[in-house]
Amino acid sequence: MSADLPPTAPRLPWPLTPVLVTGPSMSPTLRHGDAVLVRRGGRAVRPGDVVVAVFRSRPELLVVKRAVRAQDGGWWLSGDNGLVVDDSRAYGVADVRGRVVARYWPRPGRVRPRRL
Repeated sequence: MSADLPPTAPRLPWPLTPVLVTGPSMSPTLRHGDAVLVRRGGRAVRPGDVVVAVFRSRPELLVVKRAVRAQDGGWWLSGDNGLVVDDSRAYGVADVRGRVVARYWPRPGRVRPRRL
């Protein structure tokens, strides 16, 4: 691959894809080491949904964040932990790849949207 080409943005290969959460940015909703199921497709993303996305300024990085608002053809994202600033405040608009629908490890349960 040429150095002039941007890296390929990560994709979710199946309609339901397992994703491992790393880092503290979504605490207390999701913690480092939580395993979640992400649904590609389905209903449209709404503000408050927990999503998996790629920041346009960091296309090699797949992130788990909360959708705040639609902006510039993408989404403004925020982590639930206000002390960690690795969300749209640092990287700008993101393109959503799927919605987090459930945590299956270590505490199984639905990951519910939050009113913003």
